[in-house]
Amino acid sequence: MINRLHFSIEIAAERSRIWKAIWEEDSYRAWASVFYEGSYIVVENWEVGSTVHFLGPDQAGIYSQIVKHEPNQIIQFKHIGSVVKGKEQAIDEETKKWSGATEIYRLKEGDNGIILEAELDVMDEHLEYMTQTFPLALEKIKSNCLN
Repeated sequence: MINRLHFSIEIAAERSRIWKAIWEEDSYRAWASVFYEGSYIVVENWEVGSTVHFLGPDQAGIYSQIVKHEPNQIIQFKHIGSVVKGKEQAIDEETKKWSGATEIYRLKEGDNGIILEAELDVMDEHLEYMTQTFPLALEKIKSNCLN
């Protein structure tokens, strides 16, 4: 079963600085390492409809499509399938359980800065891990913005 999780953190920084702390290559690697050391992202461009690979150092992970993107505002991904050794895999029965899940990052005005909101769909088997780990990733993004 898929669960929708919501996380947020307020950061006293400009939107563009926060956005860069999330999506620039080195910054992404820094905060994504909270989930899996050596994680990285491969994207040809950041346009709606583009495919994104979210990968670990073994070139395994998932591929997704950018559904919505307004820089410094919001980005939404629709997760499609698995990647093995850098190659997109066909949708199998296991993948069908989560294919179509979404992940959204949104910036909005807060009382003392900008609020980074993350909304993601998570399978039952990853629920506890993501509930505990995602806040650490947000703290890492915040720390990267303030350095």
